[in-house]
Amino acid sequence: MVLAPYALLIVPMAVLNDNPDIGFIIMLLALALPGCLVVEFAFLKRMGRRGDWQRALVEANSGYPYLYKIARSAALVSVTADLLNAWAGQGTIFAQVTGEIVASPAALVSGLFMGWRYLAFALLVASLLAGQASRLACLRWTLCLLGTQLVVVLATALTAPLMTYLSFLVALAAICGLLHSRFIIVTALALFLIWPAMYEARNDLRTDGGVAVDETETSGDRLRLDLQVTRASGHDAPVDIERPGPSQIVRYGLVPRMLDQDRPAISTGIRINEYLGGTSTSAYTFLSLGTIYFLDGPWGVVLFHIGWALVGILLLRAGGAPGPIRLGLFSFVVAAPLMWSRTYPESMILFVQFVVAALPVLLLLRLGRRRSRVVPQGARSGT
Repeated sequence: MVLAPYALLIVPMAVLNDNPDIGFIIMLLALALPGCLVVEFAFLKRMGRRGDWQRALVEANSGYPYLYKIARSAALVSVTADLLNAWAGQGTIFAQVTGEIVASPAALVSGLFMGWRYLAFALLVASLLAGQASRLACLRWTLCLLGTQLVVVLATALTAPLMTYLSFLVALAAICGLLHSRFIIVTALALFLIWPAMYEARNDLRTDGGVAVDETETSGDRLRLDLQVTRASGHDAPVDIERPGPSQIVRYGLVPRMLDQDRPAISTGIRINEYLGGTSTSAYTFLSLGTIYFLDGPWGVVLFHIGWALVGILLLRAGGAPGPIRLGLFSFVVAAPLMWSRTYPESMILFVQFVVAALPVLLLLRLGRRRSRVVPQGARSGT
């Protein structure tokens, strides 16, 4: 999760374009990766062989007789909520430019299902592993979830939701042994090829909506994420700017906006942009890794990745392989704190929001769990 986006895109772009600050990127990775590896090596004896773990994964998910039905229901609710949210105008580039907080009933209701798109895919994976759903059925539902994010792109004029969700799908499927590494490489190359067309379509949507677009920035320039990261190297970290504290993480994470409509929006990206000399109508980050360094310094990068690697390993390994409940919680770790494109520290708030929103589904899974877990003949074993 930490290394892949840098190995596939950011470092290669820095090398191809002779980025003089490539050493800064390597330094960030040198701070983040050892913390992750220390945690993983500490649990190495408990992991065993990957094949044994994947067989245990099949068994752990076989004790939930209504798993696939719950997964489909979560997918339907997620699609409905995302479409409703987009229709209400929440999270659009137009709302970002105007600084407007959409507080319509539709937006407030759809906000109660934050993170269900990630939970739905995790439960679909669990259903596949348990033998309750075929690969084709899971693929159809996954394409439905992914297609919804494409509609969100058309409604919001932002490509980030689609790219973030696609990154999540590939990451979780690969971790669960459902994708080979060559598929990930092919997917990355395909996205690289279609990106210019996506970029032009996004700009057209923004122009049609009355938002000014920088005509001098090409699709190739937008792929220079290495420059986005290395811009943090010109500042003495940590930098003291306004950002969410522990009390705000609790407030924004645990309390739905429906019950706290007067609270202002949080955007560390806007605060960073203002610090860099920009305006409050645009946001800027150094991607997740660079932003952690910018706000918390080198030790912040180390401690952040040690902490979240520990959470991830405990969800995947503690007490054996994860069933759908722990797999769903792990999906939120992948989708929020460990997602390479997320804004820190909002990613921490997102994780809490996702967990709170998913509690009804997790409780339903818990109540429907079968005590004796027998692996059905059609269950899938990882390869």
